[in-house]
Amino acid sequence: MTNFRSWAALPIRLIVGYGFMAHGYAKLARGPEVFIGILHAMGVPAPALMGWVTILVELLGGFCLLIGAFVPLVSLPMAAVLLVAAITVHLPYGFSSIKLQAFTAAGPRFGPPGYEVALLYLACLATVLGGSGPLALDTWIRHRRSRHTPVCSASFGFNGESPQR
Repeated sequence: MTNFRSWAALPIRLIVGYGFMAHGYAKLARGPEVFIGILHAMGVPAPALMGWVTILVELLGGFCLLIGAFVPLVSLPMAAVLLVAAITVHLPYGFSSIKLQAFTAAGPRFGPPGYEVALLYLACLATVLGGSGPLALDTWIRHRRSRHTPVCSASFGFNGESPQR
């Protein structure tokens, strides 16, 4: 069971990391000025700065999550982006993220999404804070550090005295 638990973080990291990167890339692909204009229309202070910060958090944070690097560090700004989006954009539309309004010849038509997905992403971030799991840069660094004994502890005994020979 322990082995299964260690692998449980991997799909969460991959999906959430990719999701953040996809959102950041979409903002870049449409042109950052479009997203900055939306922030300005919403009354966000310093919309240019906040727009670029959001894009960078989504791209860099998503990439770090994807490879399992600095997960506790990048999770905080990622959670902040999610909370701000949930409160300022999605909260007025309720909980559900899927609001089927009609089905036309062109396919389904949906209404504005609620805050459900933002909460799911937050729950996933909280889950990976418990450990990045295997195939993560954080895990590789931790194992590498644990294999190398620091010079001071190799040269001296536990209490700081020279070891007996």
